[in-house]
Amino acid sequence: MSRAGADALTRAAARGDLLLVQSLLEGGTDPNGMNSFHRTAIQVMKLGNPMLAELLLRYGADPNVPDPTTGSCPVHDAAREGFLDTLQVLVRGGARLDQCDKWGRTPIDLVPRHLGKPSTPVGGSKDDQS
Repeated sequence: MSRAGADALTRAAARGDLLLVQSLLEGGTDPNGMNSFHRTAIQVMKLGNPMLAELLLRYGADPNVPDPTTGSCPVHDAAREGFLDTLQVLVRGGARLDQCDKWGRTPIDLVPRHLGKPSTPVGGSKDDQS
């Protein structure tokens, strides 16, 4: 896997460019390739785009790779920023909610207080609430 391919994929993921990400993945770009800053596409993806998370996961992106500086994973970022739809996609894709960042915080610890309790359980669907 070339660094150039990883750089292109992470740039496209950060912009939320679903079509370019899909094209790069279909062309054989490694979804877990590290860019020049030692980050993967799922670590830098546009968090407000759950379809992008689904696409990366479908091609084998590892949702549990911690950031080399903070120890946080994509689920930490999605939880902290309040992107619960993306958080659910990541959990369904294998992201662990018990992984701590370098400050000992889990993703659930980072859910903003103003969001309150999610109406849909993280990792589940509204049908699971009976």
